Amino acid sequence: MSSDPPAPTLAVIVGRAGSKGLPGKNARLLAGRPMIAYSIEHATRALHVDRVLVSTDGEDIARAARAEGAEVVMRPASMSGDDATVDEAVRHAVTSTDAGHQRVAILYANVPVRPPDLVDRAIDHLVETGADSVQSYAPVGKRHPWWMVDLSDDGRVSPWHPNTVYRRQDLPDAHFPDGGVIALRREALFTVRPDRPHAFLGEDRRGIRTRPGEVVDIDDELDLVVAESIIRGGPPSGTTP
Repeated sequence: MSSDPPAPTLAVIVGRAGSKGLPGKNARLLAGRPMIAYSIEHATRALHVDRVLVSTDGEDIARAARAEGAEVVMRPASMSGDDATVDEAVRHAVTSTDAGHQRVAILYANVPVRPPDLVDRAIDHLVETGADSVQSYAPVGKRHPWWMVDLSDDGRVSPWHPNTVYRRQDLPDAHFPDGGVIALRREALFTVRPDRPHAFLGEDRRGIRTRPGEVVDIDDELDLVVAESIIRGGPPSGTTP
């Protein structure tokens, strides 16, 4: 277990201009604010974060980020396409404005809803365990992988994981990365192996749990409705409390 102090940490918020699922989502207004403003606020309010960078290729996103007080690193076109990786963009941001931070917190611009202490929890766990990375995970709920199937063109069903579990409460515990935060050591971030796309997470990977609905990752219009409802503190439009 590490005895290092829990700070300082550099937060890098990643937000591309391009999005096939929801075009322009990172600069899109959500409850009256640009989407990216929420992640900037989460990073700025974290006790262990002392500097916030936004990595983007979009001018609208950059303007919104600067208006929120964040520093902006414009990424090159080679890191802005559909094949660009998050870790590559973060490494570019870190080396472009390097302040010598040994810990980095990665936040996605399209995640406007997070628990207020999530970033600090991840950093604390990173320091306390001495791990290479810490990522937030949410329970899969009723969409458990044991009940997933492969559905052929003719409708034939083949289970992904053959099992005899009939009741949901008998399924084993399972979580998925919810996109809330990734905290990692600089050494891990700068580990690049073409044969291992997630090498930047290191060898010792840890996780912290979130509850259902605590993190909202915006991919489509329905996600927007859910996020706006949570941010405004009421039910989605057209529903009954």
